[in-house]
Amino acid sequence: MTNIYAEPIPGQFETVTTADGTSINTVSLGSGSPVVLAHGYAFDMHGWNIVAAGLVERGHRVIAFDQRGHGKTTIGSKGLDSEQMASDYVAVLEHYDVHDAVLVGHSMGGFLGIRFLVDYPEVVRDRLKGVVLISTFAGDVNRGNPQNRLQIPLIQTGVISKIVGNNKMGTAFAKSLMGDNKDPDMIVAFRAGFGAQNLGPTVPVLKAMVQENRYDRLGEITLPCTVLVGDKDKTTPAFHSDDLNKGIAGSKLIRVPGMGHLLIWEDAQVVIDEVCALAD
Repeated sequence: MTNIYAEPIPGQFETVTTADGTSINTVSLGSGSPVVLAHGYAFDMHGWNIVAAGLVERGHRVIAFDQRGHGKTTIGSKGLDSEQMASDYVAVLEHYDVHDAVLVGHSMGGFLGIRFLVDYPEVVRDRLKGVVLISTFAGDVNRGNPQNRLQIPLIQTGVISKIVGNNKMGTAFAKSLMGDNKDPDMIVAFRAGFGAQNLGPTVPVLKAMVQENRYDRLGEITLPCTVLVGDKDKTTPAFHSDDLNKGIAGSKLIRVPGMGHLLIWEDAQVVIDEVCALAD
């Protein structure tokens, strides 16, 4: 029986090369109003599989990419930090020459998306008409969060890969990221995707998520914005979404009952609906 969470995104794949030699693996599919999807830490573009299919079905062109150091995207000469990773968003938007697009960022993808939004206002004005921030934050990710304080050192030391590879511990880790819907297929797909990533070189962006803080710059974001979070998300607790909602004028905050950090799988339909509400 097919595991829907493990299905790859079909489409036309292209490589976007940045000024520092990073090769960004991208995919596009569908037609209509464009939506650009930015995945979270230790995922790759295929984590958007269910959301992407739903958006295409609703009449949208979808563009997704592997973040620097994730999936098939390399790390160029300037390394992997939030500055370089935010600049990759510019490279993808310009390569596909999108206008009036909606940017959707999950977890790390939202954190980097916020840096892109405040650091590249001219590109934002030219290319985007809305943003959806899912299970994310503007930095300071360890604040009030014992789970992250434990997990991030495990990632930095490489221990987390051994944990994920162990059936019992890996399953427990996956479940800790979920709310009430602890679907066995979702657990299998998460462990496979997480385990496929080489996380050692990604430590700089982990440090950035802990050490950087852009909550005081959220007022610079003037795009229509929707903030989505599961009310059982332990990785990015609700206060992050509250602060995003307060800081981004006119933004819409939606708490999804019973859902955890993997909202793009746990309740893909609410993500699709809210993205379409902005894109349409």
